[in-house]
Amino acid sequence: EFASLQGAYERSISGESELAIISGTSGTGKSVLAHRLGNFVITRGGIFLPGKFDQLQQATPFSAIATAFNQYCVMLINEGDTARSKKISAELNRALGKEAFHLSRVIPSLNTLLGQDDSKAYLDQGCVDAQNRLLYLL
Repeated sequence: EFASLQGAYERSISGESELAIISGTSGTGKSVLAHRLGNFVITRGGIFLPGKFDQLQQATPFSAIATAFNQYCVMLINEGDTARSKKISAELNRALGKEAFHLSRVIPSLNTLLGQDDSKAYLDQGCVDAQNRLLYLL
């Protein structure tokens, strides 16, 4: 399994899009495998954003993915005013626009990264199904 994950990482740094999901039953070594992959990626200068689905977070849509994206936002915020964080923030603002508010409900640090204020957020009164909106935005 680790070799497969290494291959996915190598393809991702060569320009291909990759998403790796580690799944299995309790006690099969998923966390150990993820930790090993994280060390592999970080020692090569990459960014590793783990997200773990928690049985207690079932009511929160996409909790593992949201946790990983929130960690990334915090990392960019902590970088300060770097060219990279400014570029990513500008691209996200352009791509998400007013819809960023809906994502910020599950990714709390997104508003800070984008420099948006929750109190002035655009609320789409026609949005009844938040989960469908999140699927669209993700």
